[in-house]
This record gives sequence, C-alpha cells and structure tokens, in this order.
Amino acid sequence: MTLTLGAISFDCSDALRTATFWAAALDRRLDEDSTEEFSSIGLKQPAPGVPAWLFARVPEPRQAKNRAHPDLIAPDRPAEVARLVDLGATVLGEHEESGIEWTVLRDVEGNEFCVATAH
Repeated sequence: MTLTLGAISFDCSDALRTATFWAAALDRRLDEDSTEEFSSIGLKQPAPGVPAWLFARVPEPRQAKNRAHPDLIAPDRPAEVARLVDLGATVLGEHEESGIEWTVLRDVEGNEFCVATAH
C-alpha cells in the first residue's frame, strides 16, 4: 500500500484569518466557501501532486510548540521572509547547520513553520 499526502491540517481559533494568511503566503486561492469555522486552500480544486491546506476552528487555545510543522523552500530566503512578515508572520530565529540555512517563523495564529534557502 502506498500513502500520499492529501492535506495539511491546522487547528486554529479563526480558520478564515489563518487560511487567508496561508493563501497569500503560498500564492494560492482560498476556497470560496471558507468561513471562520472551516477554511481550505486547494480542497475544492486540487492541483495534481499538491496537498490541500485545511483550517478548522477549535475552542481550545494552542498549548505548546508544534510537534510537526511545514518546511518551505525559497530561492531568495531573506526576501521571502520579509514578504511573510509583511503578511503577518513573526520571525523566531535564524539557523544554519550542515550548510543549510533556515528561518523559523510563526503564522498569524502562532503556528511555527520554517523557510529554508533552496539548494
């Protein structure tokens, strides 16, 4: 049996706000029926080989650091990080290890993600 990634899901307090940030960050369209309760990117019109992004409102606040997070790659990491900050992300730190450079950020909901330099 072979598994494929169908979607990346986020629990959040405002699904529409969080999905709007990620739609802009990923340069993808927010699905038209998105609400504060449930929002999606690419669920209604999936792109081959590209997972949908799902955002569901939950009543409880985030309690701790994410156990899993998206790692994104950019050809111009500093410019991309600046663009994401303009969209509402917060930089948590810059890192380099084994020749790989990356920036850890938080989205508008506080979810961590990384942007690495393409190599």
